[in-house]
Amino acid sequence: MVALKTNSQRMRKFSLSLLLLSPALAFGQDLVQYVKPIIGTAKMGHTYPGATVPFGMVQLSPETDTIPYEMNGRYNPDVYKYCAGYQYTDKTIVGFSHTHFSGTGHSDLGDFLIMPTTGPLQLNPGTADHPENGYRSRFSHENETAEAAYYKVKLDDHNILAELTATNRVGFHQYTFPEAGNAHIILDLMAGIYNYGNKNVWTFVRIENDSLITGYRQTAGWARTRTVYFAMTFSKPFTKYGHQNYANDVYKGFWRKFDQTENFPEMAGRQIRAWFDFNTRPGEKIQVKFALSPVSTAGALNNLRTEAPDWDFDAVKKKGQADWNKELAKIRVNALSNDDMVNFYTAMYHTFLGPTTYMDVDGGYRGLDQLNHSAEGFTNYTTFSLWDTYRALHPFFNIIQPQRNADMVRSMLEHYNQSVHKMLPVWSHYANENWCMIGYHSVSVIADAIMKGNINGYDANKALDACATTARYRKYDGLGYYMDMGYVPEDKNSSSVSKTLEYAYDDWCIAQVAKKLGRNDLYEEFIKRSQNYRNVFDPSTGFMRPKLSDGTFRKEFDVLSTHGQGYIEGNAWNYSLYVPQYPAEMIAMMGGKKQFTGHLDSLFTMHLPDAFFAETEDITREGIIGNYVHGNEPAHHAAYLYNWTDAPWKTQERVRMILEKMYKPAADGLGGNDDCGQMSAWYIFTTLGFYPVCPGSTEYALGSPAIRSAELHLENGKTFSVEAVNQGAKNVYVKKVELNGKPLTGRFLTHADIMNGGKIVFYMDRKPKK
Repeated sequence: MVALKTNSQRMRKFSLSLLLLSPALAFGQDLVQYVKPIIGTAKMGHTYPGATVPFGMVQLSPETDTIPYEMNGRYNPDVYKYCAGYQYTDKTIVGFSHTHFSGTGHSDLGDFLIMPTTGPLQLNPGTADHPENGYRSRFSHENETAEAAYYKVKLDDHNILAELTATNRVGFHQYTFPEAGNAHIILDLMAGIYNYGNKNVWTFVRIENDSLITGYRQTAGWARTRTVYFAMTFSKPFTKYGHQNYANDVYKGFWRKFDQTENFPEMAGRQIRAWFDFNTRPGEKIQVKFALSPVSTAGALNNLRTEAPDWDFDAVKKKGQADWNKELAKIRVNALSNDDMVNFYTAMYHTFLGPTTYMDVDGGYRGLDQLNHSAEGFTNYTTFSLWDTYRALHPFFNIIQPQRNADMVRSMLEHYNQSVHKMLPVWSHYANENWCMIGYHSVSVIADAIMKGNINGYDANKALDACATTARYRKYDGLGYYMDMGYVPEDKNSSSVSKTLEYAYDDWCIAQVAKKLGRNDLYEEFIKRSQNYRNVFDPSTGFMRPKLSDGTFRKEFDVLSTHGQGYIEGNAWNYSLYVPQYPAEMIAMMGGKKQFTGHLDSLFTMHLPDAFFAETEDITREGIIGNYVHGNEPAHHAAYLYNWTDAPWKTQERVRMILEKMYKPAADGLGGNDDCGQMSAWYIFTTLGFYPVCPGSTEYALGSPAIRSAELHLENGKTFSVEAVNQGAKNVYVKKVELNGKPLTGRFLTHADIMNGGKIVFYMDRKPKK
């Protein structure tokens, strides 16, 4: 097979395309300068700092430790820190791998780790305390640069400068070696976030020639049947190669005839590390291009040759950053400070990291049925963290990325078609459903798109049928009890209150779409189900409370506890506010506007006992204000509920306070997991001055904008502008609002108001308008 070679004519066309791609660059506004991928990489933000493009299939980023999923037969809690593979406080880098989640609370991925080294070959990673005993290296943040589509770091132990960039499906490495001779590049197929080495089902590597490698990896981690194929090519031939198999599972039977450890063209086994040797000159750069495919090594090779045909690292970096500028320019803001500009555009960056592309350049992808399919006329996406992202991320996409969101809906419908259960995705990635979290919030995403008119490339009635079928799947997570009894009983199914409330909300979403499409039978069925939230409200306590299968409320009840009380990622205080479909009815049920306002005030100001934080293992301490847990999602809408009371000015006060406390331009700048962009989407909406309290509705609740002005450049060619007159850090209250020059007397903005273009003006003041 002929190694890939530079095509100068193709390179000229590629370079010319850079001038045509980015309106932001054309206007001389480099918004990439405000993106700091290092934000959220400390503590519990769980973001990664590496190189990727908008919604890219490759996320090429450093790993800073190797953490076994189990220690002494038990779950290792340190695994939680490494959901994105990188922790800012770590002092060593193990290598650079090609797939990562952004901001999740669960671990997986971390595929195909590459590490350049010098000196004697070492094939174990070593330890953080003694990196010299392995191939890892110390590093300093002073010698580290993280930008959109670019990452650079000096590996101190090997004196190697590592640089990373990426296209959608190709990771591009550039390593500058310090001296002649004895250079190695290690490919670790054991590495991965979730269970170091042991999650591999099988790996295979094929040496095609002296610069091209292909292969695949099968894993059984969070996704139980995940296969990723690759094609890797070097910018110069290697002189020698080999591998070590740590499971000794390739030496059985007739394979004993061969010495497979060195210069043997096939490597197969469950735990493999391969190595490639090079003769280098001082200061020589060795480049590696690494393409992924969900379908085959041929697909990976086609992705490689299509997206990165040449060896111009800087051109790929420039194109990646031009792609980012194009996406970031969809909202142009004039913020109060440079820090606020960084917060805003880094939040946009984080929202555009996922869901991720999941198909080859020819449209091929692996389906939920583990068969190969072709995406005809749409981009197939994966990484649907729907319990998080239905709240703000997908509503944000319906404004700023409507075509992508329509393709995401279509991807969910294809998942449904391939599902043996005939269910829409719950939390899915890489052709797998992992069933994480609760509810069936694909329904919310689909309903929000349909209700807002974003129906492009799919049949709305078929989508509604998929939603209804999903909501009737009795075997799913207490849903049979819910359908028969009107609630999930805690003695039959845990997290019962949370499930009842979330099912009722999703059912309301189905009813809205049914009404819009004239399907009265479905409307009547699901509007009735949407009232089931009432069945878990206990008027004697004023809280949502777990109910047992005999119809009585559970006697043991602690409104502050997060464990064993019928809730998930929240307590009774947070979840008792979760009736987004009927806020006015919920407020009346809880005692009326005055009493409810006091309840909300207490949520934000109460003092939690130390026992609460001990119970949560300190995971969410920094994401908490009073008993309001911003680091988790169930109460993300809570501050906006004052709009349904006689004190809407308290919404304005609270949201500006949350912005200040929970977001800052630093490595520890997120007050909790970013959760695939949900925390960042909350920031963007709130900074602009409105928020989707109830996705599936076409209304947004008004808040207090935290910018001087903004322009939203919509895909329909129109512009919606936001202006805050008399804006300032202390001027958090809204005196009056005008829409297109006329007073806006209500507390809400509609989706049509935004998509029709126009201007909303907030007049700010230091004193609340009571």
